[in-house]
Amino acid sequence: MKKYILLLMCLMLLGKLSAQQRTANSFNALSTKILFIDYGRPNNAAGLSITNGLEIGYIHQFNRLLGIGIPVKLGVANVFEDFNNRTFGSIDGLVYLQFQKNEKSSLIPYLLGGAGAVSELNQRPNIQFPAGLGVNIRLADYQSISLQVEYRKSMSENRDNMQIGLGYIYKFGLKDDDGDGVANKDDACPDVPGLQSTRGCPDEDRDGIADLDDQCPQIAGPKSFNGCPDTDGDGVPDGEDDCPNVPGKLNGCPDRDGDGVIDGLDECPDEAGKPDLSGCPDRDGDGVIDREDDCPDVPGIRGASGCPDVASDQDSDGVPDVEDRCPQVKGAYSGCPDTDGDGLMDADDRCPDTPGNVKNKGCPEMTEQVQDVLDLAMGSVQFESGLASLLKPSYEVLDQLVEIMKQYPDYYMSISGHTDDVGDADANQRLSEERAKTCYDYLVSRGIQASRLIYQGFGESVPIADNISVVGRLMNRRVEFSMYIP
Repeated sequence: MKKYILLLMCLMLLGKLSAQQRTANSFNALSTKILFIDYGRPNNAAGLSITNGLEIGYIHQFNRLLGIGIPVKLGVANVFEDFNNRTFGSIDGLVYLQFQKNEKSSLIPYLLGGAGAVSELNQRPNIQFPAGLGVNIRLADYQSISLQVEYRKSMSENRDNMQIGLGYIYKFGLKDDDGDGVANKDDACPDVPGLQSTRGCPDEDRDGIADLDDQCPQIAGPKSFNGCPDTDGDGVPDGEDDCPNVPGKLNGCPDRDGDGVIDGLDECPDEAGKPDLSGCPDRDGDGVIDREDDCPDVPGIRGASGCPDVASDQDSDGVPDVEDRCPQVKGAYSGCPDTDGDGLMDADDRCPDTPGNVKNKGCPEMTEQVQDVLDLAMGSVQFESGLASLLKPSYEVLDQLVEIMKQYPDYYMSISGHTDDVGDADANQRLSEERAKTCYDYLVSRGIQASRLIYQGFGESVPIADNISVVGRLMNRRVEFSMYIP
């Protein structure tokens, strides 16, 4: 008994020292457990049944790591060479060493050790030294379920035993200034009562979003809209929805014909039209909507119901407006000008400021020398093996393409990447796209407008030689450059 008293004094001293390091994790707690007690296996005594007991204890946790406990137990001991089970009572002094990752950990494992005195009916008390492990399963700030296993080494013969306990722990002493059931250490709003679901902050509309983060604190709404509702479910919150009760994508309003005019203001809601004509179409662009235009495909005047004035010649080029493809610009070719004088009117000329060939849409044809450079580039632009990184000689070839693009400003360029059939087809497809884009990025970096370039990868799908020989595979690994007039 003296040894036990000495142990309790040591525990009290340990508590006094640890109190100086208390943190927000310190608390007091009461615990209860149902015990399953085995005296047979620890003493090599076969045939002894497992008995039961109850435990009530006090726990003080100093910090996240260290705590002490004083459990009091009452149970039944089924001991060796005893025909009648014995009632026993015990009191222990324990030290807990727990491993809590953070304050919100759901599972908190721990180790325990200590000493205790056990008294059996009509027997002198015997000293036992428990050691074991357990885990606390966190239910809430104040509540946990506990599962514990301990082995108890006794100083008396045939009294070693093993105990398994399943119980409940209730914490008290956690500071909670606003009395909302959420301890200050876990409370994001410690001075205002709130809910556990919102970390102790108020949530007036009960939508799971704290009022301080809720843009609509009095009306429930999803988190994706910062707590504001979307009554019609169209993905536009009511506060930004011009039609909150009707689903739509145009400021939350429906627009069946997709012309940018909401149906409620669209005089032609099923035909795409122009916003300045109340959403109605005007194919000939004469300002008279098609349903009121007697000549919907020929520009006219409102006074003639959208038809041209037969005697009118607005640009005085000798071509009546009814026959003039460019009624407001003077010209000799069907009433249209030919700025570059190549015999193709500007309206049909893709290069209206540069003389060209009529067969080439009015644009100048590329010389054979330029075509030779394009053909040479196909085999000269090289990359590191298996990568989209250009080798140094390739930059000189690409610089020549830059000069060609500047020489022919009206032309566009298509960049196509290709590979051989070695390896995975999907990987080859990605590699061909990446190599084509590398060339695209370089040309853009040298001042070529991105709008004049397109790139695409074809992987191994368009070979120009066999994939059996080394030479054939080399020819198939290429990037092709094609100039075209859109």
